[in-house]
Amino acid sequence: MSKAPLSEDDLIATFFAPLAGPGALGLRDDAACMAAPPGADLVVTVDALVAGVHFFADDPADAIARKALRVNLSDLAAKGAAPLGFLLTLALPAPWPDQLAPPAVWLAAFARALGEDSAAYGCPLLGGDTVKTPGPLTLSVTAFGQVPTGRMVARTAARPGDLIAVTGTIGDAALGLRLRLEPQAPWIAALAPAERAHLVQRYLVPQPRNVLAGLLRADGHAGMDVSDGLVGDLEKMMRVSGVSARVALDRVPLSDAARHAIAVEPALFETAMTGGDDYEILLTAAPAAMARLQADAETAGVALSVIGEVRDGTDAVAFCRDGAVLAFGRRSYSHF
Repeated sequence: MSKAPLSEDDLIATFFAPLAGPGALGLRDDAACMAAPPGADLVVTVDALVAGVHFFADDPADAIARKALRVNLSDLAAKGAAPLGFLLTLALPAPWPDQLAPPAVWLAAFARALGEDSAAYGCPLLGGDTVKTPGPLTLSVTAFGQVPTGRMVARTAARPGDLIAVTGTIGDAALGLRLRLEPQAPWIAALAPAERAHLVQRYLVPQPRNVLAGLLRADGHAGMDVSDGLVGDLEKMMRVSGVSARVALDRVPLSDAARHAIAVEPALFETAMTGGDDYEILLTAAPAAMARLQADAETAGVALSVIGEVRDGTDAVAFCRDGAVLAFGRRSYSHF
């Protein structure tokens, strides 16, 4: 099959117009047209993903598509927002990399997965842009969500006395990345094939917790998604809220695969706590509200684990393990 590039009009009509939702005008205009639902505020978030930085250049096209949308859905979930739609910017490398399937095949897989997730999460395509780039494949998704007026869950709203909790498990994606970067590392050989597959899949395809958005909006105080590492993101939340915290790292939820990896190579504990790409929700709530949140989250099929308490003051967050305060060399992923 030829690797000759498609025209922009053909690319849009073939792969992306079928994904367009209300307000997208069939992707036949230069802009979408949408209004905030009555009694609601718009919540807007954007994330860029670059091959070789946020994913491997030869990752499957469907996994890249899902990750691009889901990292933004995770941001909306942490704000208590329901998805409304998204914009996509797609910068395709020219010349097309030899290691990838021909453009039409790659784009078909990309668009199919994007359409499946768009439908599953109720977040239709509204528009975007397609360009060529001499650099690596680059994507940017801008997602729109809605919350009742004045009810967005801000990361700045943690209060002294709040309990701190996190959804799901932490560290799987960071360990999955390490596994791919260092496939001959001794600890990897100790894992079962299913454990290795679990870690890699958690890196490839995040699991945004949008099912909890309404619960967080009802009972949470502060919220953000864990993208750059639990330690650094939690410090960021406490700092912008003007408070401190004490965190019991022994209580941070780990998958069986992560526990096994850390048991074999204890230094991986720091990787799990600071590595990022978890896309779980970090939140605070009053103790009584946290009990409701945990029960409701369990009913929704998502584990919610309390890991610490917000404290008055602006002292550094105390991260404790086995009764001792830990210091981390690198606290989170840095974009710069």
